[in-house]
Amino acid sequence: MSSTQIDEIIRTHRKSIAIIVQHSGKVIVRAPLRTSQRQIMNFVNEKSDWITETLEKIKKNPLQPPIHRFEEDEKFWYLGQQFPLIFVSNQKIILQFDHRFLLKRDHLPRAKSILEKWYKNQARSLLTDRTAFYAQKYGFAYKKINITSARTRWGSCSTNGSISFTWRLVMAPVEVIDYVIIHELVHTRVHNHSQQFWDQVENILPDFRKMRLWLKKNGTQLRFD
Repeated sequence: MSSTQIDEIIRTHRKSIAIIVQHSGKVIVRAPLRTSQRQIMNFVNEKSDWITETLEKIKKNPLQPPIHRFEEDEKFWYLGQQFPLIFVSNQKIILQFDHRFLLKRDHLPRAKSILEKWYKNQARSLLTDRTAFYAQKYGFAYKKINITSARTRWGSCSTNGSISFTWRLVMAPVEVIDYVIIHELVHTRVHNHSQQFWDQVENILPDFRKMRLWLKKNGTQLRFD
């Protein structure tokens, strides 16, 4: 028997066994319906080193960036919530989102690139529309919107008025996204972080400090690699 503590075993109509270590430290095993307890424990034994290593990382840093393995039922952030990745067979579209990321099973080897492309498309649409909305509402002018793959910056504004956002921003809640948008729009007028800058941000978004705090606490979770 394995010495690893298994918190939950879930049997479903799936084809393989998967181990999920949640950030809470909970270890979940998902297995096909007819998988025996012995088969499950043998699999857990084989993965015991990985389970122990992952639990130790979580213990040392509870908010470490997630390590995505692109396995079934693994969860991914979108608009401030986490949704599971589900493999399906009878679906015309390669990837469809319906409070779940429904991915055609035969495209599993390309899961990362397919999901990344989907996120980038969502980011381009959402961030372009919301930036235009707030610019018109508060009288800002900007040159264009760029969607980047930046890992450490949520947004930036060049001196010529071009605004850039990382596509990872769409993993955050909408109110946090709006804060970053307003932050960069104010930079089209004030190109620094002076008191004047923060006063203008607060004038538009009085609770902006709450959004900044959310990003500070949870930003490392909005990763994809």
